[in-house]
Amino acid sequence: MTHQPNALWPLMLPVEWQGDDDYCTVSARGVRLTFSDGQEVLCGTSGLWNCVLGYGNEAIAHAVYEALRDASYLSVYRYENVYARRAAEALREVAGTEHFGRVLFSTSGGAANDLVMKVVRHYFALRDEHARKGIVGLDGGWHGLTYGAAALTGVDLGHRVYGIDRRLVTHVRPNESEELERLLDEHRGRIAAVVVEPVLGTPALELSDAYMADLLRLRREHGFLLVADEVTTGFWRVGPFFASQAWPEPPDILVTSKGLTNGTMAASAVIVSHDVAHAFVHAGAVLGHGETQAGTPAAAAAVLATLDEMRRLDGASLSTALSGRLDAELDALVEEVDQVSSTSGRGCLRAIMLRHHGAPISDAEVTALVAAIRKEGALVHPGPSCVQILPALVYSPEDTSSLFNSIRAGIKRHFL
Repeated sequence: MTHQPNALWPLMLPVEWQGDDDYCTVSARGVRLTFSDGQEVLCGTSGLWNCVLGYGNEAIAHAVYEALRDASYLSVYRYENVYARRAAEALREVAGTEHFGRVLFSTSGGAANDLVMKVVRHYFALRDEHARKGIVGLDGGWHGLTYGAAALTGVDLGHRVYGIDRRLVTHVRPNESEELERLLDEHRGRIAAVVVEPVLGTPALELSDAYMADLLRLRREHGFLLVADEVTTGFWRVGPFFASQAWPEPPDILVTSKGLTNGTMAASAVIVSHDVAHAFVHAGAVLGHGETQAGTPAAAAAVLATLDEMRRLDGASLSTALSGRLDAELDALVEEVDQVSSTSGRGCLRAIMLRHHGAPISDAEVTALVAAIRKEGALVHPGPSCVQILPALVYSPEDTSSLFNSIRAGIKRHFL
């Protein structure tokens, strides 16, 4: 059925679904969404990975309300504000004050990655290494769809149509150390940064310990900055508060968003090491970047309240418990359902790989399967030959069981 689109032009939604009430949400509470058609659906994606503590957290909502009432808009563009100062210090503390020095605020993961490219190139210019402009990402990595981030994202979503400039950006395969080493040797002294997700969000591909050891060794040998894009993996999603805290050595720059405000505000942060921060301070250099809505009182209040709620609810314990339940459910799914070939990911970031007649399923089949699972009561996310699940840390054992019951029923509905 074709629906007449309304004034809203939604993003990344097929035209034939635009204006369809089946794809319009009206409310969210806890770990459930209500759609315009009246269906209540269990959310298996934390609202596009954002709401790690579930929807409708009262403490975060109240903190934002107070900030809006007392300081409706204050900027970090040519000024500072006390809300942003407090939030920056809190983030520096949770990331690790012994290594990280300063925090830049932005408004999305994509915009933050654009900002990262400016920081790393400016940093090397301050060191008179003007040839260091190249940025390396990983095939399949996802860093956003703003212009810089789209160039860095290892998936082509219209680069030629939009004129995305990739002349100074390249990609290598994840977990292939020799490929990266050859690239660095070929472009010695020209690579400014390597940007990686500790677990690639699509389709939940972990970077191996051996690869990380090689990446850290290559950083020492070649002098590039290592950037951990933790937009997806932060806030206890896959283990430590930030996944890179499990690395033998920390990154030079850490990017966070999504869980940063529990999805309540358009906010992200770029946390930089003392070394990177000192280069700008020592040179008296002003970074050429500004965003009107970055670091506002409401966004900063949401950051602080989210961190407080993480402590109050013991996010580490919630993550460990949910991860254990996911392990058990996923193992059972592989054993019981023929169409499930394997699973990938870690912690509370997982992908279920699917096959039909022995071959990985197509994108069209993935889309149809996601729709079938939703009809059975749960929302999951499409990925390459897989469906992805990133449940909120506050999932109960009953929620976990319900999610997998819906996945089983959706697979049966679609394939049988």
